[in-house]
Amino acid sequence: MAHNGCFASTDQIQNHIYSMPSLQYKAHSKVGCQASLATKYMETSEIVDLDWENLGFGLVHTDFMYVAKCGPDGNFSKGEMLPFGPIALSPSAGVLNYGQGLFEGLKAYRKTDGSVLLFRPEENAIRMRDGSDRMCMPAPTVEQFVDAVKQTVLANKRWVPPTGKGSLYIRPLLIGSGEILGLAPAPEYTFIIYVSPVGNYFKEGLAPINLVVEDNFHRAAPGGTGGVKTIGNYASVLKAQKIAKQKGYSDVLYLDAVHNKYLEEVSSCNIFVVKGNTISTPAIEGTILPGITRKSIIEVAQSKGFKVEERPVSVDELLDADEVFCTGTAVVVSPVGSITYMGKRVEYKGNQGVGALSQQLYTSLTSLQMGLAEDRMGWTVQLN
Repeated sequence: MAHNGCFASTDQIQNHIYSMPSLQYKAHSKVGCQASLATKYMETSEIVDLDWENLGFGLVHTDFMYVAKCGPDGNFSKGEMLPFGPIALSPSAGVLNYGQGLFEGLKAYRKTDGSVLLFRPEENAIRMRDGSDRMCMPAPTVEQFVDAVKQTVLANKRWVPPTGKGSLYIRPLLIGSGEILGLAPAPEYTFIIYVSPVGNYFKEGLAPINLVVEDNFHRAAPGGTGGVKTIGNYASVLKAQKIAKQKGYSDVLYLDAVHNKYLEEVSSCNIFVVKGNTISTPAIEGTILPGITRKSIIEVAQSKGFKVEERPVSVDELLDADEVFCTGTAVVVSPVGSITYMGKRVEYKGNQGVGALSQQLYTSLTSLQMGLAEDRMGWTVQLN
């Protein structure tokens, strides 16, 4: 399908889809406002036979991935849908040598009528563009990003789990694929999207997780890249996370690098602290990722009459909270059952450890994401 770094043609891809057993092909014409937008969506139907009841958060190889290239002119090519598989990179690629790369994460859900919903994909596109500016990289337009996500989901539609059994996790990547030796921006960039059906991120599901506050390692510092979704931010948390999991904790909660007393975020989630009718979460000031689920939960909570404060939140407030929960694309909302700090463990009581507000917000957001409730926010995008 793709040889010597060349993309497969649309005809080759269509022929490949036609040859796949038990698949149906549909071409969706699209009039795009950008010359680089793809002109067709390729849709596969029928649902894959997987053990949906025991689907965890792990990679499942699907059928296709989206690939687009960008040269020195800063313009991305019309993307191609290729069979999912390895990509070729020079050992001197910018992403391998200097970590010039970003990624995103979003989900697609199957409605009861069989159609598929995306959740706020334009927000991911905007966040990638913000991150690309910090990392000195070109980025796809919002239109091309969203269009590419739609193409990739429709081409892998048979992998979207049945309603209530999980979601299709969508992973856009932007990497410096061009060859470079000296420290400088790469001369070429590759935009890739692949997908995988997933279940719960934490094995506990919607059950309380146990966090430990990290007082040695730090995730980010002022002036750094903690506020963008660059790949290096995640490799740096692995050591502390590994140590925590060996001790029986679910994950690590980081403190700020200046005072070592204010909450920042969990390895891959934002944190919320509840006291009375007030929900507090660390403010976005450059060291914390502006989570899209975080943003959505704030808006949902405010619509329900809760007071939400975005400000510095001290570890003392955390230990005195009525309820604590995390948010993220992968976890959606994850209630915190206990926090351990400097050897002191504080437990939060609720319905089997799940706080009432965590449950309420989780139900509200997932009902909207899955099309089970009316979308008055205008956040979902339906793919028919």
